Amino acid sequence: MKDIIFSNWNIIRFLRLGIGLVILVQAVMAADIIFGLIGLLFTGMAVFNTSCCGVGACAAPPAKNNTGSKEISYEEIK
Repeated sequence: MKDIIFSNWNIIRFLRLGIGLVILVQAVMAADIIFGLIGLLFTGMAVFNTSCCGVGACAAPPAKNNTGSKEISYEEIK
């Protein structure tokens, strides 16, 4: 759990955290419970690095290391 919280911070994760904190502050100022729950959702998504479908479901898969790949040659067509 500690590894999930403290590693792999990227710009989208910081953006989610910022949006969540702004929504939470506005919810407290307006005394709005529903808005507060939405703020908790965004903040929790950033802290625990989850997305809309769960951990890594919306992310692109990591690039594979193709060390044994064949070199591609191109031929010009006239």
